[in-house]
Amino acid sequence: MAMSKGKRWAIAVGGVLVVLIVVVVGALQFAQREVKEHVIAALGPLGSAESIRVGLTSVHLTHVLLKAPPGWPAGDPLRADEITLTPDIRDLLARRMHIRSVVVRGFDIAVMRTKDGAIRLVPNLRQAVNGPNDDEASGVATPGSREKLVDHISFEQGNFHFYDMTVGQPAFKVAVSNANATVDHLHLPALTEPTNVSVTGSIKGPTHTGTVSFDGWIKIASKDSQTTSKLRGVDVVMLDPYLMKKTGAKAQVTGGTVDLTVDSTVRNYQLHAPGTVTIHHLQLADSDNPLDTFMSIPTKAAIAALKTHNGDITLHFVLDGNLRDPKFSVQESLMTRVGAGFAKAMGVSVEGVAKGAGETVKGLGNALKNLLGQ
Repeated sequence: MAMSKGKRWAIAVGGVLVVLIVVVVGALQFAQREVKEHVIAALGPLGSAESIRVGLTSVHLTHVLLKAPPGWPAGDPLRADEITLTPDIRDLLARRMHIRSVVVRGFDIAVMRTKDGAIRLVPNLRQAVNGPNDDEASGVATPGSREKLVDHISFEQGNFHFYDMTVGQPAFKVAVSNANATVDHLHLPALTEPTNVSVTGSIKGPTHTGTVSFDGWIKIASKDSQTTSKLRGVDVVMLDPYLMKKTGAKAQVTGGTVDLTVDSTVRNYQLHAPGTVTIHHLQLADSDNPLDTFMSIPTKAAIAALKTHNGDITLHFVLDGNLRDPKFSVQESLMTRVGAGFAKAMGVSVEGVAKGAGETVKGLGNALKNLLGQ
């Protein structure tokens, strides 16, 4: 029996659909394989994953590890229970590297601050992602660079481990636990467009668990930025190398928490950052040594002044400076202002401090006068 015209059309249409499905599936598999190859290249010889599964719409990695390169003093740069990458299939088929989302869950990431103040994390990963033709130092794309765009990166349920080598050796470590973070719009290799960054987490101290947050945008290539950093309820002792030692403190801190807010703007390497720091319920161990000081104030005078303030001190400050000036240090500038402002906020009388305490304490009083500009 001859096949009807309708049946012939149905078979033809069905055949075309089958061919289209095969082509689409093949294209998807090709695109996902390309993403997988980029992932393997990015991991490099120091990275590994227990499994890399390629699905129709995403690539899923489990138990990811980036080992430390030689000379890296901050532990393994990255551990993650799972990482999921979702590419833009249409862009991949057009040979454009466009990742819609990257989700990193159950992570531990080490962040190192070098002696010169530079921040380093996941070493060698960016070089592997960008490729040998990218000029990482300047953030300027060379003719051989391939453009890459990541819309959204999410870090969920993990920990950041900060190692600060500016304090001394070994590096001072602060862990931010229960951390979550997002990075939006990462356009490689130029990095000239604003990238939005948001981080939240907890800092666990001996007696309190405080919170930390960072939010704003950064142009990575030019370093222009507008950000807000906050600390709430963080144990003072957790900031001892910064808040105490950098301001000449020799007294032992036995209790207290810190709240800090800094609104920072950088334009053409010029920093403007007003902020507020409040120290709650600050307690100092008494000392019979007249040389023991807290923020350049003799310990006994500081303890007496704190009693009149119920242990709470609030300081307002503004940081201004050129980040290209080698003599300008954000950390040193902040500590200088905190040290001077602390004495003023406590209402410590320089003359009263020096009175009847001998030549040694008179010298401390004179130093304090210079600090306060009096």
